[in-house]
Amino acid sequence: MLRIHQEIQAGRYPNATTLAEQLEVSVKSIQRDLEFMRDRFGLPLAYDPHRFGYYYTEPVDSFPTVQLSEGELVALVLAEKALQQYRGTPFERPLLSAIQKMEQGLPDTISVNLAEVERAFSFRQRAEPRLDLAIFDALSRAVTRRQQLEILYRKPGQRQAERRRIDPYHLANINGEWYLFAHDHLRGSLRTFVPARILEVRPTGRTFARPARFSPDQILRGSFGVRSGTGHYHVVLHFVPPAADYIREKKWHESQRIRERRDGSLELHLELTSLEEIAPWVLSWGGQARVLQPRELVLRVRDAAQRLLTLHSED
Repeated sequence: MLRIHQEIQAGRYPNATTLAEQLEVSVKSIQRDLEFMRDRFGLPLAYDPHRFGYYYTEPVDSFPTVQLSEGELVALVLAEKALQQYRGTPFERPLLSAIQKMEQGLPDTISVNLAEVERAFSFRQRAEPRLDLAIFDALSRAVTRRQQLEILYRKPGQRQAERRRIDPYHLANINGEWYLFAHDHLRGSLRTFVPARILEVRPTGRTFARPARFSPDQILRGSFGVRSGTGHYHVVLHFVPPAADYIREKKWHESQRIRERRDGSLELHLELTSLEEIAPWVLSWGGQARVLQPRELVLRVRDAAQRLLTLHSED
């Protein structure tokens, strides 16, 4: 409809047939849009039988598709600033294009001081993932088009990369990091890959059908980050008062329950399927968190702490 408005505003007297060809839609779609513009938006549309096209019977200052409140406009500016994490990825251009289209539909005069909003808000990441943009672009195309790939992948700690044939199901950004969920034909099961560790990508020429039961939310439900497992662990962590305030301020996991203690400390209860990611998180609290259960997690944290002590002890 914005394109139709621009054609009419430019005095080109477009009709439904020419607009349908130009916008690659049906004539009926154009006719419905014209009726919507006239009846719902109240635009002064009329048809000139001599010039075989539509025109405005009176001046129209702007197209009224985007009607934003002050709060919505601030949110739009914040969304554009939040795009920093997508800089350089294949998502940057379409996201910026979408925002620019919305901005074009805004009236010329707005009551929000955007410069002040620009100074008042910012988004920062502690560490940005290093991505090969060509590889990431190939992965995103393969996910949307369901194309099978052959990749060269190097796992952490391994010197030699190995070739894998995968069916890429889903790309997810989790806590600022990109992950690829794919069926690995070498392992015969679903695996999680880090795009930054993929050295080569080559389409096999085959397509695949994504399983109807595949759900990233279901897969990650029992994980503390991205690594899921097949176990079941009832994790109980005790946080001393200074750290307890930080724990109360966030939702750390879908299953979390908090039990308050009289001294201002608290217990954080979690239901997890893996302990791989919770152990380093406990250590990151620097002695302000203590594992109460399960015993396996207690031993993991104790062993890691002992290794840290050994690495940092004086000769």
